[in-house]
Amino acid sequence: MLVQVEVRTPNGDLLTLPLEDIDNGLIVQEVEGLDPVKATLVSTSFAQMPGAQYQSSRRETRNITIKLGLDPDPLTETVRELRNRLYAFFMPQSSISLRFVMDDLEVDIEGRVETFESALFTQEPVVDISIICFDPDFWDATPVVMNGSTVSSTTETPVTYEGTVETGLLFTLNVDRTLSEFTLYHRAPNDDIRVLDFSAPLEAGDVLTISTVSGLKGATLTRMGVDSSVLYGISPQSTWTEFMPGDNFVRVYAEGAAIPYSIEYTTRYGGL
Repeated sequence: MLVQVEVRTPNGDLLTLPLEDIDNGLIVQEVEGLDPVKATLVSTSFAQMPGAQYQSSRRETRNITIKLGLDPDPLTETVRELRNRLYAFFMPQSSISLRFVMDDLEVDIEGRVETFESALFTQEPVVDISIICFDPDFWDATPVVMNGSTVSSTTETPVTYEGTVETGLLFTLNVDRTLSEFTLYHRAPNDDIRVLDFSAPLEAGDVLTISTVSGLKGATLTRMGVDSSVLYGISPQSTWTEFMPGDNFVRVYAEGAAIPYSIEYTTRYGGL
């Protein structure tokens, strides 16, 4: 159950909107747009073949709408002052971060204010706010970090991903010996095997970071405090893997003594 909505501006200003609490003069009457967003499906039809063949799909942007009732204390504040207070957070075109607090979960999402509408001549003033979130997913603000070591066997490490949509990984290898290559294997809940091969000379003291996060994919080598791209070390045939909802299994294969690594990921939700 949703109990509170928090709005934060890029400057760090915070507006807290608890449900069932009107002490600040703002009443959360309605919040919409929290369900999974519509998917656009692309297909191809062929002559003399019934139906069509699926090609690809993508989820559209999210439109969150919030309706706020304005109920000022007549001794200290007016409706106009309440409306002006909201302008600081919901001016159209401005960027904001939203946090939805529920009984068992807190998630964030970022968006831009599309509209702020409020009738001036009415006995029951309300504000209708529309926010467009170009990344439609909600995410848990606390990332999950797991530690492990490379293996020279077929031993897998189980990872139970509790999100409802795929999420990319931030893989960090803390190199403590000479290494020329390794392979990151990921077995998804549907038993598909995803393979990422890396081949480039690494030395003791190096830190290799590989991101498979959508929009932030890359490979960075930190050596003696200097960062450099080593994207060339990832085979073109590799899969930029993502954890899928359910039980995933990871294996980082490298010959020789075990090398420590960490995997960090953000739990993402397609709807609340």
